[in-house]
Amino acid sequence: MKLIYQLWRMRLKSANYLFLVSFFFLSCTSSYHPYIAGYTFRNPSGTPDYSNLDHWAAHPDKKDPSDSVPSSLKANYHPDTAADVFFIHPTTYTDKERSFGWNAPIDNPELNAKTDYSTILFQASIFNEVGRIYSPRYRQASLSSYYPKTSTDTLEALASFELAYLDIKAAFNYYLQQYHKGRPIIIASHSQGTTHAKRLLKEFFDGKALEKNLVAAYLVGMAVEPDFLKTIQPCKTPEQTGCICSWRTYKQGYKPPFVQAEKFTAIVTNPLTWTDSLPAADRSWNKGGVLLNYNKPIEKLVNATISNGVLWTDKPHFFGSIFYTTKNYHVADMNFFYKNIRENAALRTASFLKK
Repeated sequence: MKLIYQLWRMRLKSANYLFLVSFFFLSCTSSYHPYIAGYTFRNPSGTPDYSNLDHWAAHPDKKDPSDSVPSSLKANYHPDTAADVFFIHPTTYTDKERSFGWNAPIDNPELNAKTDYSTILFQASIFNEVGRIYSPRYRQASLSSYYPKTSTDTLEALASFELAYLDIKAAFNYYLQQYHKGRPIIIASHSQGTTHAKRLLKEFFDGKALEKNLVAAYLVGMAVEPDFLKTIQPCKTPEQTGCICSWRTYKQGYKPPFVQAEKFTAIVTNPLTWTDSLPAADRSWNKGGVLLNYNKPIEKLVNATISNGVLWTDKPHFFGSIFYTTKNYHVADMNFFYKNIRENAALRTASFLKK
């Protein structure tokens, strides 16, 4: 694990991001070594083949970090496979030099290890008690695609997102053809994953026959416009199904300029209360976020308050938080609320199955 960590650390430049990410990585105590576990597969065509398990970051037919459960939760861990979870991971191709071009390959060992031991471990695993997790590797757009500097860059960026979405769409079509069999579905995503999940919901679920199979969509880390979907509505109660949960997390009182410039008020769900009637909750509602030690979720980590299109929280309480000075909590949108999301997914799935 030290080799992977050192390689990853060289790639990441942001001090705040490094600080939090190093917390995530230090919690990986398993002797399972990514480079020995098939991360060096070759993909000569460049196009994902979703009949190949190597082309999935998480899949029920292989052992992967999404199967992990914090030690403190194992005693009460009772997995159910009645539902399926289609998880679209966020951007892990953060190389400012775009070493691979505008889109990342799916067979780079360093990038895949980074993906699996960050977002798959700390985000996708949230849902492993309620269903089978499918998370495709895809030719993700580079982080710089969100920040084009010229008109040419803008065209390249748009093309990179389109290519990434085509992979997600192909993976989902393969899932529907081979695995779905009419089962309930949770769509979950973060950051770039949500950019693609929004399109996926519009194309496959919104006003379509598949909408009846939707337990809920957790679209986290990106704005979801209130009128983006026609028939799928924001979740208003903790047990509601067939609806959307979404939030973007910032320090209390802070809204970045791009949020202030938005011409709409994004959908925001409070991941501590899950109800419109309680837009704010103090830390006592937080059942456990995962940061320093994956095996020991931190209770009362953060509070949560809805504020005109974003979710605000005070500075998180954890050992070393004195060094965590950023006002943008994007990287921890899901980690801060790990146990609360986990329990809510179980509640919505149970509610769906009762129907």
